[in-house]
Amino acid sequence: MDKKLLSLLVCPVTKGSLIYDKENQEMISTSSGLAYPIRDDIPVMLESEARELSTKEKEQWAKK
Repeated sequence: MDKKLLSLLVCPVTKGSLIYDKENQEMISTSSGLAYPIRDDIPVMLESEARELSTKEKEQWAKK
């Protein structure tokens, strides 16, 4: 994943910063509580494609 590209991306819902979750191939938005998928090295930054983070995941990512 291109680090420069990652640094330019923001959450389309809140315009907040994102965290790259390499293990799950997702971009995490702690401000909106959504995880955007990365497919074939392309972040899919559509709210309709994002999944909602569980309470446990929100707590986990808030600590990072």
